[in-house]
Amino acid sequence: MTSAPHATMKASVRDIYAGLDRGAWHVMAGRPYLMRIAGFGLRAPKNPVLGMELAGVVEGIGKDVTTFRAGDEVFGVGAGSFAEYAVARADQLAPKPANLTFEQAAALGVSGSTALQAVRDQGHVKATQDVLIIGASGGVGTFAVQIAKAFGARVTGVCSSSKVEMVRSIGADRVIDYTRHDFADGKQLYDVILDIGGNSTLAHLRSTLKPEGTLVIVGGEGGGAWFGGIDRQLKAMVLSRSAGQKLGSFIAAANHKDLMALKDLIESGWVTPVIDRTFSLAQVPEAIRYLQDGHARGKTVITV
Repeated sequence: MTSAPHATMKASVRDIYAGLDRGAWHVMAGRPYLMRIAGFGLRAPKNPVLGMELAGVVEGIGKDVTTFRAGDEVFGVGAGSFAEYAVARADQLAPKPANLTFEQAAALGVSGSTALQAVRDQGHVKATQDVLIIGASGGVGTFAVQIAKAFGARVTGVCSSSKVEMVRSIGADRVIDYTRHDFADGKQLYDVILDIGGNSTLAHLRSTLKPEGTLVIVGGEGGGAWFGGIDRQLKAMVLSRSAGQKLGSFIAAANHKDLMALKDLIESGWVTPVIDRTFSLAQVPEAIRYLQDGHARGKTVITV
């Protein structure tokens, strides 16, 4: 390991699979443009190697790492995971669930953590609550459906026609095809709404939220080229101060405790990663286009 700051708390991981999430497209494209000003690179990505999610084998550890050793099978988050090797902070790794392949485990780091934190920490989902998940067929959405069900909620998923059966198969009690029906048709109000899709106005979302319900905007999808969905997130924060409804968003951050919580949910049978397609390392541009075009059902992963 190098002597760079915090390097002694890091581990070198030989990637076997890497997960793909929308963040890779945002970094590659530099959109919304606000990302460029925020330090992700003005004309090109600051980090030329994309990817965050990984599953692989520990090759080496910093001198202060006590939780892992060479040869351990792990999953988690490490910058530049679209490569044969990646360096990750030890507190952003966890032992690979015994009942998962590396391919499945690679889907967990970002998307699984985001879903867990959205359902548990932001939505405060409880048993018997009615939960609406918009974007239920995507990487984060498929995890969110299963986690909300594990917490005892009644889950309604929103997705396109071709993905209805898949969302139903992972436990959704009801599935709404947004190409045929409006989820805010007035027939049902929800305790919690997780908006992962990013295309609905706040007024539309609030109209189907209970008076004291909670709206969680997950991610920054939607919006224009400069700000993406950030302007909608800021508006939600302002409105939440005066509304009885709780409106907000968050930025997920993977950590060892939550990765272990995901591991427990998976090994106990509550959650199973949904893998749509696997691309080779040479096919990363094609994989990113596939994801951005909305084709994916669940997670897309890269074999390294």
